[in-house]
Amino acid sequence: MSQNGFLDSVMLQLEKTAKIIDLSDDTLEFLKHPRRALTVSVPTRMDDGSLHTFTGYRVQHNDARGPYKGGIRYHPNVTLDEVTALAILMTWKCAVADIPYGGAKGGIICNPNTLSVGEKERMTRRYTTMISPLIGPYEDILAPDVSTDAQTMAWIMDTFSQINGHQTPEVVTGKPIQIGGSEGREEATSRGLTFCVKEAMKLSQIPEKGATVAIQGFVNVGSHAAQLLQENGYRIIAISDSAGGIYDADGIDVVKARTFKQKTRRFKGFPAKEITNEDLLALECDVLVPAALENQLTRDNANDVKAKIVAEGANGPTTQDGDELLNKNGVLVVPDILANSGGVIVSYLEWVQNLHREHWRVEQVNTQLEQRITTSFKDVVQESKILGTHLRSAANALAVKRVADAVELLGVWP
Repeated sequence: MSQNGFLDSVMLQLEKTAKIIDLSDDTLEFLKHPRRALTVSVPTRMDDGSLHTFTGYRVQHNDARGPYKGGIRYHPNVTLDEVTALAILMTWKCAVADIPYGGAKGGIICNPNTLSVGEKERMTRRYTTMISPLIGPYEDILAPDVSTDAQTMAWIMDTFSQINGHQTPEVVTGKPIQIGGSEGREEATSRGLTFCVKEAMKLSQIPEKGATVAIQGFVNVGSHAAQLLQENGYRIIAISDSAGGIYDADGIDVVKARTFKQKTRRFKGFPAKEITNEDLLALECDVLVPAALENQLTRDNANDVKAKIVAEGANGPTTQDGDELLNKNGVLVVPDILANSGGVIVSYLEWVQNLHREHWRVEQVNTQLEQRITTSFKDVVQESKILGTHLRSAANALAVKRVADAVELLGVWP
């Protein structure tokens, strides 16, 4: 599916949700459009002395429930439509988690694998400067996403702070702990996903110990989720990255696999059966975790899924058609706006710590994360019972209602 198709799918889901909750046409039209969509040129001095101009975006969807919040991604296929779709999904994710944020997203069209550290830093600082009038602790808080990390956030924080004349750690989340980052933030999305998997297993009445898991996308979310699930007694039978994966019915030692990949940058040669990403998605297992990019489960392959539960670690990994087929086949889908909301929950906790100039212990952060995401899961299940629908529709309904209520209470002025 094209990136434009991704946005179309997000809009179709919103229209479907509007019918379920009987949303007014006026409010639906309001929620379809982001408040701002900024395109910037990002001229960057390369290591060879040449000047290359990248294109960057920042889309701010809705701030009725609080300041905008969303990640920055570096990828060759970044488009304005993709960033818009992800900003909208971020609004719903924050609302499902019931935290006071609205959705935003940003990105730069580039191939980060071909850039040196210095080139990435100069590109990041220029991009931050270009979007600086629209961001801030009470306006729009940035975070890591695809191919960005804590170091990227440190550059953004420093650039924004230099522009404004004082240290402003609360303008970004997901930054290094030494400069105001939160304990537990690096694995927060994965930890939140494992809490959702635990609740989904209870809902499906499947014993956790020895349950089999296949994970597509062995980078930040996927690798941490694999380790956390393994520590909780799950058997990780398959993992993959963009080049392919490995399978072992008896279970893969996640720590050894991560160490191997860090040394060789691939799984080829690891003592397990080599498989493709397509093979992984079709494996017989209890839990499938798509934690790579969007549009992985579609009408072309959803019927091949044999997992009992799909927990979406990535944003938008299942298309509308794919979702309908999974539900028809009795697969319990834990939607992305719930399953991977652990990152934004701990980002919120980091922001709160920064605003008060506090630093919490990891136990306190993880306890709050578990309480918040478990409550969100139960809220979605309750909504699904009330509406008589599956979890994605219930999560969307709950999110859109919360945002719509805020929009209608605030009104439109002037």
